[in-house]
Amino acid sequence: MKTLTKKWQMILYGCAGIGVNMLNMIVGSYLCSALLTGGFSDKDIGFWTYTDKNLVVAGIWATLILVAKAIDGIIDIPLASFTDNLKTRWGRRRPAILIGFIPMIIAYLLFLVPLNNGPTVLNTIWFATLLCLFYGAYTLTMVTYYATFAEILETDRDRLFLSNVKSICDVVYFSISFALVPVFVNLGRMNIRWVALLFLPLAASMLIALLMIKEPSTKDGIPEDSKDAKGVGFIKSITYSFRNKNFIYWMLCASVMNFGLQLFLSGINEFFSSTGLNMTLIMASSFAPVPFTLQIYNKLVKKKGIKFGFQYCLLVYSFAMVLMFVCRMLPLKYMTPVALLCGLIVSLAMGTFFSITYTIPSQLAAEENARTGICASSMYFAVQGLFEGVAAGLASGPMLVFLKQHSGIPYMTLIIAVACMTAFVMAFFLPKSIANLGIEKKSEQK
Repeated sequence: MKTLTKKWQMILYGCAGIGVNMLNMIVGSYLCSALLTGGFSDKDIGFWTYTDKNLVVAGIWATLILVAKAIDGIIDIPLASFTDNLKTRWGRRRPAILIGFIPMIIAYLLFLVPLNNGPTVLNTIWFATLLCLFYGAYTLTMVTYYATFAEILETDRDRLFLSNVKSICDVVYFSISFALVPVFVNLGRMNIRWVALLFLPLAASMLIALLMIKEPSTKDGIPEDSKDAKGVGFIKSITYSFRNKNFIYWMLCASVMNFGLQLFLSGINEFFSSTGLNMTLIMASSFAPVPFTLQIYNKLVKKKGIKFGFQYCLLVYSFAMVLMFVCRMLPLKYMTPVALLCGLIVSLAMGTFFSITYTIPSQLAAEENARTGICASSMYFAVQGLFEGVAAGLASGPMLVFLKQHSGIPYMTLIIAVACMTAFVMAFFLPKSIANLGIEKKSEQK
């Protein structure tokens, strides 16, 4: 694959996934939540839900969300093997992206259409099936795109740069999602389904990757003169990723962190729904400063390594979650400035949570490719997707539904704080190969 060498190319390439990620955010944070009325104020139910009534059976839906997330994680592995070994005249990455992209759009559109107007088992199964289809297609699209991070760049510093660019892009779509979507719903009084359609064209950003990826034909396998690593069979590919004990421990640590992050992203709308706060300002304060707060993280990483930067962000994020719990009990005139302060503290950590999940797998995959000549790039992200999928499923499925149905939403941020502090403790035991990643040597400083 032709590598990117210029910063502007890396910046542009990092923007490719922004639209597809946005669709995933809308499905996970808004559309799934919009199928149940619990947690929304009476004046908002008609806009934040599909039809101002429950459309799924809560208990079954909670279980099926977890199943869908688990399937999403499990299916990552065969899909990763598929893209690593795909043989076509156009290479392996571009066709794999297209094969996932088209059914993903179809599933997204169908998810906006209930089969009937009530909390029926048929509706529940319908939405769960579409969720599985959407997640599967989304996974193939994005795991292929992420796999190219190990192939389209030459150095670890370029991968760190691209990871930071991708993290900033994540902040952009998160800001759009959590700051702009409430504007359309709360101020514009648009139903969430119309808002979902409004953002659908952003998915075209994936065309950037399709145009920038330059790879030879793999119809007859990887050419002998190609620098690309060769794909291997499904079982062997899994073995290469799972036998890397350092990577697996990192996955355990990241999964605990991801549980807290996904619970925040899935439930923050309900958390502040009945307070009267302007959610646009709150979420803007959480995401808008991230391009600047990432600079703090980068400086910490250069001096102390990724482990130190990661722990710093877990600590401040946990503090922000506890402060949010306190904030919700304050009178409205005090609540707004405290909530804005919480958002600013959250921004110190948010970019790190996105960046680090690109940096570590892509670097470990690149090292594996260089060491063995075997392509396991997609599999590293697939295994990460498996761990993250289970964590996200537990957070946005059983945990969030339980909190919504038992008036437990006010305690949500305390649960998040406990999860993040658990990850903080686990990070002490990260292996040196990961902990010291990113430290700038004196020769590089000169």
